Amino acid sequence: MAPPPTVEEWDVRFATNDAVEGWQQLGSQAPGPTKKCWEDLRRDPLRHDKRQHPLHDNLERRQIGDRDLPQWQYEVTGAGRVWYCPDGDKRVVWLTYASVGHPKATE
Repeated sequence: MAPPPTVEEWDVRFATNDAVEGWQQLGSQAPGPTKKCWEDLRRDPLRHDKRQHPLHDNLERRQIGDRDLPQWQYEVTGAGRVWYCPDGDKRVVWLTYASVGHPKATE
């Protein structure tokens, strides 16, 4: 039997210090779902489902360095969210926001 094909994983990085702090809080309050989020983003940050989807309106894009990237959301818990920008050219996922509470900007 042939081994399954290998999938090249994405590199996940923090775009802001606030994202680091929010990620740490998420990890403290919901370690299992936070770990799953990290693993999902490394495997397939462009998957579109009920937990993972592009943001819209004024949150749809974000400048990371000299790159204008799409911005997505991952629903870690009922209220906990992670926003991220996948850079397909570099296979890097930039975490731009993480919070244990629902972000007011999307209400």
